[in-house]
Amino acid sequence: MKRTSTKQPVLPDLLQTGLSAVFCGTAPGHVSAAAGHYYAHPQNKFWRTLHTTGLTPRLLAPAEFRDLIKYGIGLTDIAKFTSGQDNQLPKHSLGPAAALTLKQRVQEYQPAILAFTSLEGGRRFLGRRAMCGAQEERIGASRIWILPSPSPKAHWNWDEAIWRVLAEEIRAAKRSLSPYGKHHCALKLGLAETRSGD
Repeated sequence: MKRTSTKQPVLPDLLQTGLSAVFCGTAPGHVSAAAGHYYAHPQNKFWRTLHTTGLTPRLLAPAEFRDLIKYGIGLTDIAKFTSGQDNQLPKHSLGPAAALTLKQRVQEYQPAILAFTSLEGGRRFLGRRAMCGAQEERIGASRIWILPSPSPKAHWNWDEAIWRVLAEEIRAAKRSLSPYGKHHCALKLGLAETRSGD
């Protein structure tokens, strides 16, 4: 069947301006697609890791994925109109056209950090054999990270330590994006100057 531009994405993007981070997968797995929620497989470590690294104050259920916006976090995928394991996806689902569309979304919303939740996703987007961690490339001001996949099928490559390092970067980004964070030093300085003149 011919694809058209009116086809609905498998999962809706969770994007807005002012986000400290956007997590990006390759494509929703079958469980997530059926549930209509990101990272919905019961053995997927995504939601647990957000909580254990302090990015969410409590453990969110996949059905609560829209609540991430309250914590300055967004969600998307490279392939928006198909689902399944990476090796099951239609040809070109993770190719240059999909990568360009993702880049355009990031340019529009400008999160502080774009974090790929798998090595495969990051490599497909960057077009090179990248490794996990912070990358040299940027999309405008948005920094790029690649993380070990939380999927149960990638358990052999799991390393929560990299997620913890990223969590610190996200908290720092959140402070810099916060109006209070931007003006707090100036406010303290003004109070100090006032008191010194008393």
